[in-house]
Amino acid sequence: MGKSISVVIPVYNEQDNIEPLYEELKEVLDGLNLEYQIIFVDDGSTDESCEILDGLADKDPSVFVIHFRRNFGQTAAISAGFDYAQGDVIITMDADLQNDPHDIPKLLEKIEEGYDIVSGWRKNRKDPYLTRTLPSNIANWIISKVTGVYLHDYGCTLKAYRKEVAKELKLYGELHRFIPALATEMGVKIAEIPVNHRPRYKGKSKYGFSRVFKVLLDLLVVKFLLSYRTRPIRILGGMGFLFFILGAVPFFYLILKKVFFGASIGHRPLLLISVLFLLVSIQFISMGLLAEMIARVYFEGQGKKPYYVRYIKGKSL
Repeated sequence: MGKSISVVIPVYNEQDNIEPLYEELKEVLDGLNLEYQIIFVDDGSTDESCEILDGLADKDPSVFVIHFRRNFGQTAAISAGFDYAQGDVIITMDADLQNDPHDIPKLLEKIEEGYDIVSGWRKNRKDPYLTRTLPSNIANWIISKVTGVYLHDYGCTLKAYRKEVAKELKLYGELHRFIPALATEMGVKIAEIPVNHRPRYKGKSKYGFSRVFKVLLDLLVVKFLLSYRTRPIRILGGMGFLFFILGAVPFFYLILKKVFFGASIGHRPLLLISVLFLLVSIQFISMGLLAEMIARVYFEGQGKKPYYVRYIKGKSL
């Protein structure tokens, strides 16, 4: 498993939860007899979170704080945590006290069994059913079917990663919830275990019902990245070929009628439709070729980060 762990915690306006989480987390980590660091990523908080985090870093050398210049989102915060984490195992968790730090030893035990990623499953979730739990269950089912990585709870932030896996992940946009699926291209072993989920007593949830639609759009990106990132011509060219068939068959049918039977085809709607499909097929194939070139640029990219750090407080391991 390794001799050290890093706990990455994205923070956005959680001033009432930071200190209780820190105290509970310290109690658990001190009992592990492992070297550890706690990385708080302040994602542009506008409340007193910034001052509270700096105070913890001043009094505890195991606390490391990354302050963003503005709110970049949870994916960027987790990405920054991965970049700065030095532990052999990296734990991610929310700052709202709904994830239970006492589940960390169970995650580590599963990692020790040989798994690369261990994902938490909020089996008895303490969120409103209609607005949070039901949409999440539907999204988890769809994500599992589309990606082929079957998990009960993609949205649970409480996860454990081997360092070598987390460091290889390139996270952008809102892809943090799809990390287990994205990591499958590395051939990782993934496990899922039930974890405790607690009600939110302080602060406000950052998620609404609109997240469901955003997840579905992000899922299209994930499916493309998993199946066609290195071969975009396969999907775009395939669609172009389909439209070519749909356009070519009626087009040549009308040509044969004109040549052999002298039929008038200039006024036929079918002719316009077939020509339209042929033009669309050319566009899809052209986009596929352009996407192939863009993919080459992507793999030779400049390694730009999806966040900007204002300043850092604390020392690393």
